[in-house]
Amino acid sequence: MRRYLRVVVLCLACGFCSLLYAFSQLAVSLEEGAGGVGGKPQAAAASWLGGDGRGAGRGVGSSGSAAHHGRSDRCKEFSLCYWNPYWMLPSDVCGMNCFWEAAFRYGVKMQPIERVHLAVVACGERLEETVTMLKSALIFSIKPLQFHIFAEDQLHDSFKGILDSWSFLQTFNYSLYPITFPSENAAEWKKLFKPCASQRLFLPLILKEVDSLLYVDTDILFLRPVDDIWSLLKKFNSTQIAAMAPEHEEPRIGWYNRFARHPYYGKTGVNSGVMLMNMTRMRRKYFKNDMTTVRLRWGDILMPLLKKYKLNITWGDQDLLNIIFFHNPESLFVFPCQWNYRPDHCIYGSNCQEAEEEGIFILHGNRGVYHDDKQPAFRAIYEALRNCSFEDDSIHSLLKPLELELQKTVHTYCGKIYKIFIKQLTKSIQDRYDRPPKER
Repeated sequence: MRRYLRVVVLCLACGFCSLLYAFSQLAVSLEEGAGGVGGKPQAAAASWLGGDGRGAGRGVGSSGSAAHHGRSDRCKEFSLCYWNPYWMLPSDVCGMNCFWEAAFRYGVKMQPIERVHLAVVACGERLEETVTMLKSALIFSIKPLQFHIFAEDQLHDSFKGILDSWSFLQTFNYSLYPITFPSENAAEWKKLFKPCASQRLFLPLILKEVDSLLYVDTDILFLRPVDDIWSLLKKFNSTQIAAMAPEHEEPRIGWYNRFARHPYYGKTGVNSGVMLMNMTRMRRKYFKNDMTTVRLRWGDILMPLLKKYKLNITWGDQDLLNIIFFHNPESLFVFPCQWNYRPDHCIYGSNCQEAEEEGIFILHGNRGVYHDDKQPAFRAIYEALRNCSFEDDSIHSLLKPLELELQKTVHTYCGKIYKIFIKQLTKSIQDRYDRPPKER
């Protein structure tokens, strides 16, 4: 038994020595490949040390008390390594921990920080609404944000002034773009449904360097981090290029299934107010259609669709998207209604089960409900976030007065279930509070 034990111990020792040798050779090769420093190890050490006074200027040829003092300081203050194994270091350089540094420093590579790309199109009197949406995104998000703001020229200075005043946050960048359509039929595109709304159709063609993008309408409010909907990109299968929520959960009150005069996706169509896109796939895909047997790419399919259906569509670009995904259903990822919660989900009674269970993730105040008295629950959320500042105290203190305002809305169907409006918001604020200050 002892003999076997000795053999095992000997094998382990040999294996460890072999591993040491392999790592040392790897370290040497990394040094030669990365630094381009050939010749003797001493030369490499001297060139790297030359410069500042802390351990610098005391080259290999130093002697006497100065050299000894330099070595002592280096051993106390630094863990110096020149990508060589410790036995190949100059005699006056402390070699402590050099093996591990040489072995692992190249293995730990800094990955670029991923940014969430968020796009919005603002025309007319949509400045305040858009700014409130951007603020809600910044309050809760974890990753840095890149805003792509498409706006009419007269709004650019206002956007720039407001966003520049937020630069102290250091958590976002922004780019402003003019409203642009293909020169052919530009006027027709611009007046389709609402001014500028159809701009979203051309984002894959304009933002050619952007791989993925979250497009939202101006009347969107984020009640949880944008990171969470962005993470749905990872759930796309190999054929899916975009994600949207259903237009309705209840077919009895659905618009598309009752009134549409064109094809639409699924049972009740989809709503394009929140649209997550893998734009690289969108640009590459050839789409089936009912205009030709030849499949068409994104840039080639839009104008023919408009010409064929312009007399039959009511909701403009959203209808065109429904037509495209009707013919290409495998290309759409459908996310639950809580990611795009609208008055239709509670105006006639609650019909978004996911929101009842987990709360509202993204609030969509279409039909102008942020600015009238028809749906006071929606307006209360909007005003709370509009008036909130980026100060921690302001964010943490908004819940109690907001709940009091929501309690005044119980005379409406949406107000009766007001707790789903603040359920996720409460969690998001707490999660934000729990993060280190630098990450808020």
